[in-house]
Amino acid sequence: MTKLTDSVQKPYRYFGGEFNTPNINKPADVRFCMCVADSYEVGMSNLGVRILYYLFNSLDGVVCERCYTPFADYEKYLKDNNLPLASLETQTPLANFDFVGFSIQYEMCYSNIFYMLELAGIPVTTAERGENFPFIVAGGPCSVNLEPMYKYFDFVFVGEGETPWEQIITDYKKLKNTMSKNEFLRHVDENYECIYVPSLHDAVYDGDKVVTAPSKKVWWNIEENLDQMFTPQVQLVPNIELVHNRAVAELFRGCANGCRFCQAGFIYRPVRERSADCAFELCKNLLESTGYDELSLTSLSTSDYSGLMPLLEKLLPYAKEHNVQLNLPSLRLDSFKGDMAMGNRKSSLTFAPEAGTQRLRDVINKNITEENIMSALTDAFNQGYTSVKLYFMLGLPTETMEDVEGIYNLACKIKSLYKWIKKTGKDLRISVSCSTFIPKPFTPFQWCAFADRQSIEQKQRYLAENLRKKGINFSYNDYDGSLLEAILARGGRTVADALYKAYQNGARFDAWSDMFKWEHYQKAFEECGVDIAKIVGAYDLEETLPWDNIDIGVTKKFLQNEYKKAMSAITTPTCNKQCNGCGLNAKGYCKDAHGNVKN
Repeated sequence: MTKLTDSVQKPYRYFGGEFNTPNINKPADVRFCMCVADSYEVGMSNLGVRILYYLFNSLDGVVCERCYTPFADYEKYLKDNNLPLASLETQTPLANFDFVGFSIQYEMCYSNIFYMLELAGIPVTTAERGENFPFIVAGGPCSVNLEPMYKYFDFVFVGEGETPWEQIITDYKKLKNTMSKNEFLRHVDENYECIYVPSLHDAVYDGDKVVTAPSKKVWWNIEENLDQMFTPQVQLVPNIELVHNRAVAELFRGCANGCRFCQAGFIYRPVRERSADCAFELCKNLLESTGYDELSLTSLSTSDYSGLMPLLEKLLPYAKEHNVQLNLPSLRLDSFKGDMAMGNRKSSLTFAPEAGTQRLRDVINKNITEENIMSALTDAFNQGYTSVKLYFMLGLPTETMEDVEGIYNLACKIKSLYKWIKKTGKDLRISVSCSTFIPKPFTPFQWCAFADRQSIEQKQRYLAENLRKKGINFSYNDYDGSLLEAILARGGRTVADALYKAYQNGARFDAWSDMFKWEHYQKAFEECGVDIAKIVGAYDLEETLPWDNIDIGVTKKFLQNEYKKAMSAITTPTCNKQCNGCGLNAKGYCKDAHGNVKN
């Protein structure tokens, strides 16, 4: 047999051994393999996987291991030695587990799921697997619409999993010897509102138009109390460099701002905060159990955390004493204060104005003004920052060339502001990044069309030519990759066969720009008769959508009203200022700091 260390570029990707690995050798009645359909370096940074990994391994009689997508060198090693894809910790073949679960954070990883199943020797479709293979399950943000992958997963967990997953595993331990796989699938489908078994619920299509959505209404599970739910106080420390190689502490979930393009801002409602004392203990425990000298305080909008300044008052002295660098991502321009930058890396800050004009910022409900932008950057520059990254989107609903020109004008104003404050010959390092807007499910823009190629490429050329003349770095997304993401995000069951065919055509690592090839999908869609124009086009507000069987708590009526307000450039205040009637408050999920339901 060929030695692994002689066959692959980075062997540590494939055999674990990380510091803080839990006890994998304990007696186990249930074995779960947690998979991320991306590389080890990317997947190891997944917070949701880390939580469930430690949760499962904390349970009596349960062992959870991991697997990440291998690169071509390891695929060759496996095939040359006639080996199946196996777990990192014990090199157990994936086919020998009870559950193989995929955490799906983004749609562009679907081809890697096929890749991993085939390397593991596990049939790709649920119909082929039968009793002799593990349950292939999925969860994560993409669970709000996994209809394009409906025939490949035995069941889908929808929402946040800390509480229900423990009970599901307990059920399986009790029932595994008395129930067939199909009987257990019916059990979880009938007993868990957050579980969706696609094979048990038909959907009706006319071409690529949905006539009838799947029959079961599936509820997005919400964990109500972050202080009380299971939270690992440690994390794995790898033996190689990761994309995000640092300790990561989650401050809160949800977002109160209601940006109309942001899927996470709607599906993770309502805001649930960890107390400042609990957050400090978590940060301290993570740093002391890992030895990291960098800590990221993460959330959808870190500067909106109500306990941020009390937390920093305790954390900054600790960080200084222990030579720890603090990292505050996801800062909003209207809530950023200069004091927040203390202890943060003094080289660069990242902000997301999203649009170049006030009119378009009102359309998308960004709720920031140019005054907010300049005030926040004035604080940042006075704190010593010399580099700024700005994120915008192209192709937003109602966007015109005037809005695109606004991106250029705003970047130039920021450069001038820096020179005025610093009064030196040194120039600000400024980067502008423009992604292409994708209308995602469960946002007010889910009915909007994806922008056409000619329009996007014209806007990209304009910005590239003009920004670079001013010495401003400019980057943007490839149109084809964004088009595929839009198809995967908005597609229904009619897309499923084409996705597997694209994989057979050679699709792998589609989220990696140097490996993605649109022609694999273009050919597959044509052969399977998929109407791309219908999928990425505008939808009628009253038509049935592929994801209509999922209930995130935010009502469709509220999203429709937000869409109508957007078309008139009318903003909606943040939930922190008033209840806007999205539906969650009526269900008793919106609570104040004392745990009382808000009025």
